[in-house]
Amino acid sequence: MIELAPSILSADFARLGEQVIAAGQGGASIIHVDIMDGHFVPNLTIGPPVVKSLRKITKLPLDCHLMIENPDEFIPAFAEAGIDWMSVHQEACRHLNRTLHLIKSHDCLAGVVINPATPVDTLSEVLDIVDYVLVMSVNPGFGAQKFIPSTLHKMRQLAEIRQRRGLQYRIEVDGGVALDTVADVVRAGAEILVAGNAVFGHGDPTKNAEALLKAATEAALQKV
Repeated sequence: MIELAPSILSADFARLGEQVIAAGQGGASIIHVDIMDGHFVPNLTIGPPVVKSLRKITKLPLDCHLMIENPDEFIPAFAEAGIDWMSVHQEACRHLNRTLHLIKSHDCLAGVVINPATPVDTLSEVLDIVDYVLVMSVNPGFGAQKFIPSTLHKMRQLAEIRQRRGLQYRIEVDGGVALDTVADVVRAGAEILVAGNAVFGHGDPTKNAEALLKAATEAALQKV
């Protein structure tokens, strides 16, 4: 099943609630929340208070992407604020196994993220723990970046490993997902599509979400 997860990083924060609702009306089924600390990535975004406000206006699952150092310190606060899914970077976690179990202990789905230069092999020992794997198809930190085509092989690799090992994790992709790239990522195996600029950057978020989902669904049908 293909799902669209609009990233609020590209939304107009003065109209955040309105834009999130509009994206949901266009078929988005998950809301992606980018948390950046200015250390792990060169940008600062939001904290639990904004998530708590967001929780009040949507029943859609909130997918929290922690681009931060020391994520263990913040997992409880984000879970309490209303996050449903939480992903951490392989590159930021000294004790990845423990961190993933910490997320699950707060009744959230647990995901692991890899940057463009990080090989899929580094995840081999946690693929049986995670609910989803997020492949970064840009270097994290900013929205509206150009898609890195060489990341497609990681999605294919993750799909192949999942089948071979009989695992259940889903494959998510984040970065440069737009009308000109969405078919490629779906054909490579991505099932959860994070899109910020393509949904919120210009025009009507409802129509943008509809168009992206339509293109993604068509690509999935061609794959079968």
